Amino acid sequence: MPKPRSTRRPRLQKPTGSAMAIGAHPDDIEIMMGGTLVLLQQAGFETHYLNLANGSCGSAQYGTARLRSIRAQEGRAAAAVLEATFHESLVDDLEIYYDGTLLRRLAAVIRDVNPRILLVPSPQDYMEDHTNTCRLAVTAAFVRGMRNFASTPRRAPVDESVTVYHAMPHGLRDSLRRRVIPGAFVDTTRVHECKLAALARHESQQHWLDASQKMNDYLQTMEQFSLEVGRISRRFRHAEGWRRHLHYGFCAESADPLRDALGSRYLVNARYEAALDATS
Repeated sequence: MPKPRSTRRPRLQKPTGSAMAIGAHPDDIEIMMGGTLVLLQQAGFETHYLNLANGSCGSAQYGTARLRSIRAQEGRAAAAVLEATFHESLVDDLEIYYDGTLLRRLAAVIRDVNPRILLVPSPQDYMEDHTNTCRLAVTAAFVRGMRNFASTPRRAPVDESVTVYHAMPHGLRDSLRRRVIPGAFVDTTRVHECKLAALARHESQQHWLDASQKMNDYLQTMEQFSLEVGRISRRFRHAEGWRRHLHYGFCAESADPLRDALGSRYLVNARYEAALDATS
């Protein structure tokens, strides 16, 4: 199992706010978001880690109850490597539905954490648990300040701004096999070993992904994604890619707190930005 090399810088005396990563299943955060979350922690953010589903279907070996426990233990261990606060999952696998019950529960978590930066899955991905997690997280952030929207359990609304960033989809492609290009790149090279170590905590997944998705080397698959995003950036060796959500209802139009927090480790994709205003 890889061991993280010590790359921690001294924490700022006063945190710059909170940042939260929300994934669908245990290990999703590590694969596509983990490096950015570590860098934000090093920049002084209080970081949080939540997978909506508990991994209950991810095994041909264990029963549901046993697997829930295993995956929760692995998730806690991975969050500890990333130095992020662990939040319990809310539902079983394949039960991430875009409905009021789950939305109200997730809204309570968002109000408790009150993140300035919210890292969520891509709106386009190969399975519905991922895309529904994206939709739920975006809506839960949108209703954070709505006093007439009651969360479960009830939490007071919060008025601070939040900037939402979408991670790259698994395989860097949408469900119709089209390439998805990042709007910005985060250089994760110096925290790559930490990211690998966090992913390696999900030991129960290696055999399952080999059997179900022919992912023969779990860690190597993540490494390939990381190297490919780095190659696309033309600057970084390892990178994670991000697309910034439209600002309406969330933050100022110019808000880009990842840029502000990470400085030279954050690279805007100028071609992506220029294409946003293309009319044909």
